[in-house]
Amino acid sequence: MNEFLSPVSKSVLAHKEVLPAGTLGKQIACHKEAGNLPDLKDVTFALFGIKENRNDINYMGAEVGFDSFRKAFYSLYPGNWSHAIVDLGDIEKGESVEDTYFATRTVTEALLQKKIIPLLLGGSQDLLYSQYRAYDSVKKMINLANVDTRFDIGDADKPVHSKSYVGKIIVDTPYNLFNYSVLGYQSFFNAPQEIALMDKLFFDAYRLGEVTADITSIEPILRDADAVALDSTAIKSSEISYKNNESPNGFDGREICAVARYAGISTKVSSFGVYELNEADTTKSGAMLIAQVLWYFIEGVNFRVSDADFDNDHKFTTYKVPVDDEVLIFKKSNSTGRWWIELPFISSVNNKLKSRTLLPCTYGEYLSATHQEIPERWYKARRKNEV
Repeated sequence: MNEFLSPVSKSVLAHKEVLPAGTLGKQIACHKEAGNLPDLKDVTFALFGIKENRNDINYMGAEVGFDSFRKAFYSLYPGNWSHAIVDLGDIEKGESVEDTYFATRTVTEALLQKKIIPLLLGGSQDLLYSQYRAYDSVKKMINLANVDTRFDIGDADKPVHSKSYVGKIIVDTPYNLFNYSVLGYQSFFNAPQEIALMDKLFFDAYRLGEVTADITSIEPILRDADAVALDSTAIKSSEISYKNNESPNGFDGREICAVARYAGISTKVSSFGVYELNEADTTKSGAMLIAQVLWYFIEGVNFRVSDADFDNDHKFTTYKVPVDDEVLIFKKSNSTGRWWIELPFISSVNNKLKSRTLLPCTYGEYLSATHQEIPERWYKARRKNEV
């Protein structure tokens, strides 16, 4: 990783020195000298920036920096945390965008293999492709959750840009994507054919109004995700103060922090990326909000509870609900109160799953099943297994 990472700026390191005792800045080990990374032993989180934005659809030659974010993040006080954080500095722009993609993938992959959670800060969101590809040698099938106003599918046959990269994720080999979920999309930013394609591929799409009406509805999606990404423009422009974020609608500060905490609490999420930070160094309030988003993700990780020991019947209460010709099997954790629904293994089809598996769900979906309504996510997940 050494060759891809440049040290944290002297300005940030100087700011770190004058911070009060007890702040994050006093506890985070930083990459201070080129080629001399902090010790990664017993580290849970590794933060790094990616100064790449050349594939942003609005790219006009602007440079990306994360100094304002770092100063805001370092100034926060940690909660009752037991996990160490390091700041690895930044990945500079490569000779080409593909070079930056390679560096991002390499660093992320190395951290995942060490069981360290990468915290990625990126200029343009096409960098999510590298975050996803880092799992190629780590896990065969992954679930990707994206907090975004758009699906960003685009045309896989055309060059990648910040609003068109998911198509490349879907069609490029190896085919590691099991599920793609978009949380907080806004219909008027998405072509009808992309909305139809999301449904055809049995992916999950939650409209902004649906999420903000009940923020808890997305907890099962994030509980089942391996990689989570946040497009900062999914936050309403008045909250983040980015002059080029044209949307007055979006998540407010409390809502986006709640989403980040749900992602952190998930025992499955192993990487977290925040993108479209092209203006992070131009507004203190925007930098502080992103710092707080990251704080809440880390807070969630520190309060993770493992309740997925499904072989131990004493830890779960099982409910069987007949619906039409199906018998849906729900499990409720006796320790956390979280719910799952069983996906059956169908040996007669080319099943992506090799055994029965459990899909996170809500208590509301269990209640709907008792009223003879099959949960839509159960149906989609089963159909994905069969194609």
